[in-house]
Amino acid sequence: MDPFHHLNSSFSNPYHPLLSPSPPHFPLPPPPPQLPSVSAASSASLERERLPQWSHAETAAFLAVRADLDHSFLTTKRNKALWEAVSARLHAQGFARTPDQCKSKWKNLVTRFKGTEAAAAAAAADPASAQQQQPRPQFPFHDEVRRIFDARAERAQALERKRAKGKGVRTAAAAALDDEGAGEGDDAADVDDDEEDEDEEAAAGDEEAGGGLPAAADAGGRAGAKKRRRKQARAAAARAAAGQGEVEAMLREFMRRQAEMEERWAEAAEAREAERRAREEEWRAAMVALGEERLALVRRWREREDALRARAEEREERRHQLVAALLAKLGGADC
Repeated sequence: MDPFHHLNSSFSNPYHPLLSPSPPHFPLPPPPPQLPSVSAASSASLERERLPQWSHAETAAFLAVRADLDHSFLTTKRNKALWEAVSARLHAQGFARTPDQCKSKWKNLVTRFKGTEAAAAAAAADPASAQQQQPRPQFPFHDEVRRIFDARAERAQALERKRAKGKGVRTAAAAALDDEGAGEGDDAADVDDDEEDEDEEAAAGDEEAGGGLPAAADAGGRAGAKKRRRKQARAAAARAAAGQGEVEAMLREFMRRQAEMEERWAEAAEAREAERRAREEEWRAAMVALGEERLALVRRWREREDALRARAEEREERRHQLVAALLAKLGGADC
């Protein structure tokens, strides 16, 4: 029996696994079950549900921190660093909140506060319809947010009063300077003293004539008020004069610096002009040298051409002489 019988039979069989053109197919496992698709809105809601809710104590601490930094929020355009500061303060108090969460919480609180304010205004305007409507849930932090907005309004009013006061002081000082003129401060002081003496004498006369205490008190009050007004006018005039002196000093310094800058600019312009002239002179000298060199080259070329032409003419003359001599010899031989 042939020992390689099984090999021969296997190679002769076209359906043998070793001779089959494709590998054997194994059954694939069933595909896993597909999960239901989650929309963007549902994922956002799930993400919102994962975030911990703000507790009452945490919201109160957040409003306290926000009230401390409210002025900074109003005076700063980019408040990313301020929200980070709010988050850091909450972390220091034991509340882990990110700057974005703090910003979103503030927006929600302001929205609810405005809603309660609008509802209160509508109820005050139409009490009958407000009683028929269903009661809405109250905003527990209405007073805290109200205090923040009230403090903001008070700061704005104080700033307006300060600006108005500054304008009044400036106008009073300008009027005093226009009336008195420069260099008349001592005369004005003497006039004020005389007016004070006259007011005191008038008050004393009223007291003697009336013989009563109320008239003297009124005269003394009027005299004190006039004295205070004069003092305030003198102080305002002095401040205005000092401010005017500072402005004049600043203008002088500005003019001096402007003159220095113009002088430096003139020196720089002169230096640039001198440099330009030097470069132009160098360029002209270089152009003159190049022209002379070109003329020398042309002269040498012409001299070389003349020499070559002379040598050619000399060779031609010699050739003619040799040809004539040869022809003369040949003619003599023939004869």
